[in-house]
Amino acid sequence: MSVRKVDIAIIGAGTAGMGAYREATKVTDNVVLIEGGEYGTTCARVGCMPSKLLIAAAEAAHFGGHTQPFGVTYQPPKIDGKAVMARVKSERDRFVGFVKEDVEGWNEANRIRAYAKFIDDHHLELSNGQIIEADRIVIATGSSTFVPPPFKAFGDRLIINDDVFDWDDLPKSVVVFGAGVIGLELGQALHRLGVRVSLFGRDYLVGPLSDDVVKFKARETFMDEFPFYPHGEVTRMEHVGDHVEIDFIEDGETKTDRFEYALIATGRRPNVDKLGLENTSIKLDERGVPHFVLATGQTSASHIFIAGDAGNNIPLLHEAADEGKIVGYNAARYPEIRAFTKSSPIAVMFSDPQIMMVGESYKALEERNANFAVGSVDFKGQGRSRVMLVNNGILRVYGEKGTGRFLGAEMVGPRAEHIAHLLAWAHQSELTVSEMLDRPFYHPVVEEGVRTALRDLNNALELGPVSPARCIDCGPGA
Repeated sequence: MSVRKVDIAIIGAGTAGMGAYREATKVTDNVVLIEGGEYGTTCARVGCMPSKLLIAAAEAAHFGGHTQPFGVTYQPPKIDGKAVMARVKSERDRFVGFVKEDVEGWNEANRIRAYAKFIDDHHLELSNGQIIEADRIVIATGSSTFVPPPFKAFGDRLIINDDVFDWDDLPKSVVVFGAGVIGLELGQALHRLGVRVSLFGRDYLVGPLSDDVVKFKARETFMDEFPFYPHGEVTRMEHVGDHVEIDFIEDGETKTDRFEYALIATGRRPNVDKLGLENTSIKLDERGVPHFVLATGQTSASHIFIAGDAGNNIPLLHEAADEGKIVGYNAARYPEIRAFTKSSPIAVMFSDPQIMMVGESYKALEERNANFAVGSVDFKGQGRSRVMLVNNGILRVYGEKGTGRFLGAEMVGPRAEHIAHLLAWAHQSELTVSEMLDRPFYHPVVEEGVRTALRDLNNALELGPVSPARCIDCGPGA
């Protein structure tokens, strides 16, 4: 059996693995990138990009049917499911193609199409029969949808988000389980595209939100639009012919409903269970995921690193990209290791209204007993939002008492994806609330709502009045 010796072996060619490869090959070309599946990241193939394509179609359909208050009336939107899915798949394939082109442009000798499993701390057995002996190893195997066993009752009518983007046409009905980012985004989008949807969540959660005030507003909003049960009590799940059937309790009464498909969006799990980690000295948590240092990517076996969704930290593309660069840098220079500061946390959910979280969440602040105050704004009366008839939502911002430092925010409301970036930059720059209020706000824009919330927070922090606009031609002492 042949043994190939390399400086660095990277398992997984997704966002984190690609980032690690780019960084490592700046130092050594004796690197192998091992991928058993298709090239193309989770984001491009079954995640952020195809879901946003579906959401874009849904927004177009929704807007066309809700313009009467402006004095503009369209014919009822005609939704061509086949055309919708044709564009989703075509553009999805285009995005995937860019990723494949990138990877396939790298040195062919450094790319191996096979699955890898640890023999020990330095040796990998590949599914093609090859053995890799690596001085350093990077685990970047990503994550996949987890389907709890009870849902297997739906048989071949059970689908996950990956399956949605291979549809040739839209179905007539779908029941969605899971009110996280994937379930809410896809559930609302399908509803707006004319699919009959019911969404069942657990524990009254809405996406990633932890602030009860924001969470309540989000629940209220989505429940007003389509059947959403934030703590659904489903008592029967069954595959019946070419449909699925469920029994659920609503207002104390048991009801039965039937759908074409059951979409399971109850979470994702790191792809580490088939790596043979039990053959290594790596310390694992209760779920079998390696313990590691976030700032370096190092596991307890110092020459083995982990990045991206495989580490079960924050399953977002930009986080995976950052972590890939970190582990690539450190694996290439091992045993010299550098700790890197992570970017400020930022998360966006592309529902309507959008949801965002920046910095420390309300829950995280409470758990560490932070001494903080809260400011808020309700967008109901916010000028530009009202002009555009998107004046639905609430923003809550958090600041540290004593220092006035901005700590984080949670929001459901208009233009949240853009507001998230403003606040994330302020958080990473360690600005105080007063310094943030000293920045410009144009009129009339939705972002003026941020200023209202910050003013409210400034008052709650008891920091005194905000300074007036800076004077550039006043004399000394003016």
